[in-house]
Amino acid sequence: MSSTPIPGRGALSNPDNRYASVRAEPVYDGWSGHEGPDENRLHTLSTADHARTVISRNRSPDVPFDQSVNPYRGCEHGCVYCFARPTHAWLGLSPGLDFESRLFFKPDAATCLRSELARPGYVCSPIALGTNTDPYQPIERTRRITRGILEVLSGCEHPLSIVTKSGLVTRDIDLLAPMAGRQLARVYVSLTSLDADLKRTLEPRAASASRRLETLKTLADAGIPCGVLIAPVIPGINDQEIEALLAAARQAGATAAGWILLRLPLEVLPLFTQWLRAHYPDRADRVLALMADCHGGRAYDSGYGRRMRGSGPIPALLDKRFRLASRKLGFGQLPTLDTHRFVAPEKDTGQLSLW
Repeated sequence: MSSTPIPGRGALSNPDNRYASVRAEPVYDGWSGHEGPDENRLHTLSTADHARTVISRNRSPDVPFDQSVNPYRGCEHGCVYCFARPTHAWLGLSPGLDFESRLFFKPDAATCLRSELARPGYVCSPIALGTNTDPYQPIERTRRITRGILEVLSGCEHPLSIVTKSGLVTRDIDLLAPMAGRQLARVYVSLTSLDADLKRTLEPRAASASRRLETLKTLADAGIPCGVLIAPVIPGINDQEIEALLAAARQAGATAAGWILLRLPLEVLPLFTQWLRAHYPDRADRVLALMADCHGGRAYDSGYGRRMRGSGPIPALLDKRFRLASRKLGFGQLPTLDTHRFVAPEKDTGQLSLW
């Protein structure tokens, strides 16, 4: 595996996915004139993903939503820590560089969503956007899949929540602000670090911290309930910033806050370890040891209730710091979303109206 960082990319390599029957490792012999992966071959490729359904149901007891919609597979932001990276293995692709350069968009998402909401047995529950990959990653500027989903939800008074680290969400204030006024919309902006150098390697194509704080202010000024998600908290890398991140977000207009510990499922662990050793060789072993201390001696514990917070004295101390700072800054809860306004869209029968 390559250990040379690639400008604009989070992962340093493109390892085979866990389902591959054949393992391959590239060898760079100098004939191509490159010492590692050819940057010219890492342009972002997007492919249509024609889904038959778009609503994903959730029964996990440790997440605050019952259903979600993911407009995209893969994420251009390239965050090396992204817990969704292993899902690219389901497509026969690598959770490494493929995840951030081989994207799939759902052009029929709005149409599918309308049909699903029109089903007689549908029970309204807030739909979460951004639970797997960011609904406002750069590809959304041209594909506008998320925009189409919002138009459907707005048209039938359906509540939604959004998690993003992109300033592009402000494009849709014309839809989100009126919905928020009817308790149908709220937005969480994810913040990881105020350190530009750390952000540049950790989240290479995501918005800067200043842009995210500006986004919070713009949304709050428009009357949209906003929260901040300090995620991921990485002991030994950004945990010292918890209080500063909360203070900056509160000043920008966030009224609620949450935090999530770094998650290292499946292929994410070797990818993150490789990133650590390339960018922070002096503390890599220390960071990995701290993560093991957060999970009973293992690098990661995927059990419900532990996968996002860990267990033991280190997560307990992080949570205490978070709660104390949140209380001091006056953070509270975002308004409960209203599910009683929902009016099912008319089902498309393919027939013209009599009148």
